[in-house]
Amino acid sequence: MIKLDTSNLDFSDARPKKRSLTLRGHRTSVSLEDPYWKAFVAIAGEDGKPINALAAEIDEARGVECGLASAIRLFVFARASETAVE
Repeated sequence: MIKLDTSNLDFSDARPKKRSLTLRGHRTSVSLEDPYWKAFVAIAGEDGKPINALAAEIDEARGVECGLASAIRLFVFARASETAVE
């Protein structure tokens, strides 16, 4: 069983905010909470990619069953999980 430590969580930034992206030349937006957005931007930096390029990769891989914001959250979660296991 995983024990959740909420002592370091800031629920004041829990509401999603619209973020603008350009995917393959087309403007779009996603609604993400600050922690997911900050982690997404950090991952893009670690990978040496612009955020629009990383978002486009996620967009191409997600299929039609999953929205882009959800796909980005899942991507961030997967990367965080990989780091936690290492």
